[in-house]
Amino acid sequence: MQLRSKDLLGIKELSAEEINLILDTAETMKHVLSASSKKTAHLQGKSVVTLFYENSTRTRLSFEMASKFMGASSANISSSGSSINKGESLIDTVRTIDVMATDILIMRHSQSGAPHMIAPLIKASVVNAGDGMNEHPTQALLDLFTMRQHKGSLQGLEVAIVGDLLHSRVARSNLWALEKMGAKVRMAAPSTMLPKDLDKTPALVCPTVQDAVRGADVVMGLRVQLERQQKALYPSIREYARFFAIDDKTLQLAKPDAILMHPGPCNHGVEMPTSVYDGSQSVINEQVTNGVAVRMAILYLLSARRNG
Repeated sequence: MQLRSKDLLGIKELSAEEINLILDTAETMKHVLSASSKKTAHLQGKSVVTLFYENSTRTRLSFEMASKFMGASSANISSSGSSINKGESLIDTVRTIDVMATDILIMRHSQSGAPHMIAPLIKASVVNAGDGMNEHPTQALLDLFTMRQHKGSLQGLEVAIVGDLLHSRVARSNLWALEKMGAKVRMAAPSTMLPKDLDKTPALVCPTVQDAVRGADVVMGLRVQLERQQKALYPSIREYARFFAIDDKTLQLAKPDAILMHPGPCNHGVEMPTSVYDGSQSVINEQVTNGVAVRMAILYLLSARRNG
């Protein structure tokens, strides 16, 4: 089996079988990460370019590490250090990258749908590393991989996702991915941070964080995305933390073996106290490691499809 498309643009486009293929491949890649020598030849002779119009630490670095671990020639472009700053259009930028014999282009953009627009225009495979408030498919895949490693199966898992749902592309991708894999999702957020169409999704919308977390196998906090907010959606940071933070008392409502997740970066004391972030149930740092393995798997599978 291989991926159906030359691109990885979103969870919506992936089947459950393709998600399982990526997760299974990531199992092998994680073994590579634990080896004394992390170099493989899976992408020898291939070129990978990261094009980020927004800031990133985890996603960008893990893609760069993933490509280098597998032997690819890699380069990165940011808007501040390129002709984008001179007014070059997105289409001109990606076409320029494409004709430099690029095999895989990894792109983050502030506009929803940007990767979908450029993918048909170039020969390179396009990977969506986050587009506006739409999707963040590789984050959802690494989250599912982390859940599967701890819980064995995704089928029937009770997953609570709480926080800034309105602006979270991570929440959207996770909801669609978990639904495809047979998990049940509960969500909670301030009423001003609930997407309008959430009631049309399979998610159970809960009135409080406590209702969402109670009996959950997985608890996922979301970052309050101040940079995407055009107006105040809650009275104060203190008020948000009082009613929507995942504190020790709230986490105790989940199952005793529940795991705590967060896509990062975390606003400590807002989404959760540092004591919870660093607590025994937290797998947040493990998510970062798994992100490299999952992105190695994605690059490998896209390259294999191109070779096929």
